[in-house]
Amino acid sequence: MRPGLTTLRGIPAFQHLPDEVLREIDEISTVALADPGQELCPEGVLPPCLYYVLEGRVTLSTAAPDGSTAVIEVVEPPGDFGLAALVTQCPSLQAAHAVTRVRMLAISEAPLRGLLERAPGLTLALLRSLSKDYRSLVLHVRDLKVRTTAQRLGCYLLALVPDPGASEAALRLPFEKGLLAARLGCRQENLSRAFAALRELGVETRGARVTLRDIPRLTAYAMPDYLNHPELAKNGAESAGAQIDTDSTPRCG
Repeated sequence: MRPGLTTLRGIPAFQHLPDEVLREIDEISTVALADPGQELCPEGVLPPCLYYVLEGRVTLSTAAPDGSTAVIEVVEPPGDFGLAALVTQCPSLQAAHAVTRVRMLAISEAPLRGLLERAPGLTLALLRSLSKDYRSLVLHVRDLKVRTTAQRLGCYLLALVPDPGASEAALRLPFEKGLLAARLGCRQENLSRAFAALRELGVETRGARVTLRDIPRLTAYAMPDYLNHPELAKNGAESAGAQIDTDSTPRCG
């Protein structure tokens, strides 16, 4: 089934493209469904399509030399996967699997490359998308280098708060803690210790439900940089202005 212009327009990279370009994308696209656990694209091959997740969640993972698997990223709507392989024409460095039932847009790779040659607006849109992916990757590496697990968890929880100016918030983790640990770059037992360390900063958990009792104090500890969201920097800086006793700051590596 073709996606139609309304669905295509809902993808941020395509929002400002002219209708004639969207119609060409529509002609080389299909909406596909996948069941939980289904492999969508194996590691080491050139993906046949550029994919956008419309509903559900997809993990991008890689195989370690000992045969174990490490989750690199969790893709949620309207995220994409396969773009870097499409641009470089190199095999994918990650395998993609459906975590939940997934509805996704699949744009055929070869016709899309042909369209890129005659639609500079689309080329620029995908270049922006690829650049944002690169920035996210660099920020993730920065976090691994300069923040403890507890600080990374704090930054992640703060990013889920819908109102940046709130002093308290009740949240629900979007996926199970095993995937959250993988996303934060730690083992699940380290994630449990990080949650325990954040308790004295007002972070309460019950299953997937998380309550933040003192957002300013958590912000001052986690020190989110908002480099991908400059519009949040002012509120973040104001919250971080709250003073905390550094001697009682929780530590969790």
